[in-house]
Amino acid sequence: MGRGTEQPAPVPGGERAGHRLSAPSDTDRRWRGDARCAAYCALAFVALTTLLDWGSGGLTMGRADLWALIGAVVFTVLRPARVTAGDGWVAVRGLLCERRVRTDALVSVTQYGSVSTRLVLRDVHGHVVELDPDVLVANPLLWHRLDTGARRSRRSGTLRQGGAVLDRLGERIDGGTAREILRASGLD
Repeated sequence: MGRGTEQPAPVPGGERAGHRLSAPSDTDRRWRGDARCAAYCALAFVALTTLLDWGSGGLTMGRADLWALIGAVVFTVLRPARVTAGDGWVAVRGLLCERRVRTDALVSVTQYGSVSTRLVLRDVHGHVVELDPDVLVANPLLWHRLDTGARRSRRSGTLRQGGAVLDRLGERIDGGTAREILRASGLD
């Protein structure tokens, strides 16, 4: 083809020349429900504490403001991070910022914790993302995006640590998906 028709290569943050890529992405299907549940819990906390304070006769405007502030903190703590994945990247958006990692340039994948496990992805550019593996279990499309990028990392030789972690997680997700298909088809 002609000269100058080449597209610039994607940069590590998933952007081209300062513009976000418009490639399709997948998001956590449970995020809205979980965020709504966090809001309900915070509102119930504020309502209950305000009602108890009013019932004891000690409710003032300052204390009501304090209960509302504590309710906002409860919401902040309970609100889940939003996980999004696209072709070659995974992003986790917290309350203040979004962290993004290139899955096709992963260096390590580690899992820690016994009760509440966390999956930590690290790429060659030094970006780090931490997420709950249950998000991937509940969203097979997110897992597929991560697994596809991790396979590219394995082929290119950048993934040096964490292959076994991804294999165990893949078996867990594939087994759960197979059980759901069997249950839906009545072969359970």
